[in-house]
Amino acid sequence: MKHAFGLVAAVWLGVAAAATPIVVASKNFPESYILGEIAAQLLEAEGFAVERKMGLGGTKICYDALVAGDVDVYVEYTGTIAEAIKNLHRPTPQEMAAALAEDGVEMLPTFGFNNTYALAASATVAERLSLASISDLAGHADLRIAVSHEFLERHDGWPQLSLAYGLPQQPGGIEHALAYQALVDGAIDVMDAYSTDGELIRYPLTVLEDDRGFFPTYLAVPLARADLDARAKAAIARTANTLDEAEMRTMNAAMAEQGEAAIARSYIATKFTDAATAAPARRSDGLWPRLAANTARHLQLVVLAVAPAAAVAVLLSLAIFKLAWLSRAAVYLAGLLQTIPSIALLALLIPLVGIGALPAVIALFLYALLPILRNAVTALSGIDPTLRRVAVAMGLKPFEELRHIFVPLAMPSIVAGVRTAAVIGIGTATLAAFIGAGGLGDPIVTGLALNDTRLILEGAIPAALLAIATELAFEQVERWLLPGHLRAA
Repeated sequence: MKHAFGLVAAVWLGVAAAATPIVVASKNFPESYILGEIAAQLLEAEGFAVERKMGLGGTKICYDALVAGDVDVYVEYTGTIAEAIKNLHRPTPQEMAAALAEDGVEMLPTFGFNNTYALAASATVAERLSLASISDLAGHADLRIAVSHEFLERHDGWPQLSLAYGLPQQPGGIEHALAYQALVDGAIDVMDAYSTDGELIRYPLTVLEDDRGFFPTYLAVPLARADLDARAKAAIARTANTLDEAEMRTMNAAMAEQGEAAIARSYIATKFTDAATAAPARRSDGLWPRLAANTARHLQLVVLAVAPAAAVAVLLSLAIFKLAWLSRAAVYLAGLLQTIPSIALLALLIPLVGIGALPAVIALFLYALLPILRNAVTALSGIDPTLRRVAVAMGLKPFEELRHIFVPLAMPSIVAGVRTAAVIGIGTATLAAFIGAGGLGDPIVTGLALNDTRLILEGAIPAALLAIATELAFEQVERWLLPGHLRAA
């Protein structure tokens, strides 16, 4: 009986584990999408349920989500682990693994290729100025250099690179996928690149030699939570040493035409004949169903944030509007929240509440407070003092005074504040895609990664139309709240 009970318990636990999806994430550039999809399809071939969180906004967001347990697997690079995550200078694999283990993270075997950083110049500019190595840049202070925002700040990026090579230029920041088009169009002269970027095949570029050996090795390695199912780790570890730089560059070049799902299926069919998958191709669900799902998700995020923000802001304003100093302080504190950049606030919330909808809703809630609170306080405190004296003379109690005088007269301004908060929220919610919250930001983020204008417009146009529709709806509500003679005018 004891053994039978143990067998039943083991089977039940196994079923429960299989039913819990393994969350596979990626950063927001083509290679990361492909490698993440390879891991996802290999897991599915082993019978695991998989949830994809592709296109997360950078190293910090991905790694913090992994440590917090909101992500189970994503592919990172050894140089990034050493320089940007753990601040280790040229560590051994054992030192790197030990540092990751402190966070409950395990480094699986490398895919085999080195995707190092590089600087790339337009072939025309390189030929005209005889640029062959990074050292050659030092003599051309007027070169227009733009690099990705992450490269602009990280330790193994521009700050230390410019010191190592004595580079006088002050680069600007640019989205990585857009930089290639800017380079080809002649808007910039030099950009940072990944050595396996597919664009290095498609465009006439010159990759400058790292003649002082500044950049470390960036081997692509899957990072997994240490407590992930051993079978899942073994499935992903099958990718060990299966790709070289040329193969990865070719796969990246095919990304825009084929999509990560088809590329991953082809890779698996070529490398592992026993693990064929039937994963659907990217964006195969059709434009309109996808558009409807993204719009519904976007509206859900905005409503879940703005509705409670309106309740909190209005109740707070009713409680404090008669105290001028307290009202000013509350509006000032709400204004301070607006000074925090949206993507920074989302990243800061990840260690506290993870990724997905919750941090997005919290951030949108905080951003919605200011316009509603400011409008409500201004409207309530600006009501004619004569009406207040009349209310007192009539013997109205404080609650009755609020109900019959203050709230009705202030309501149009309060609704205007909610209207402003909702429109701002619709625009800001597109950034929620960087933390896996979905919505209309999803196609925008994917389109930026792939330099696909059609995908960018798939998210941008509906978001703009949604904002316009919201404006018009609230305009009608405001007109309805106006006194009859003003409404007719």
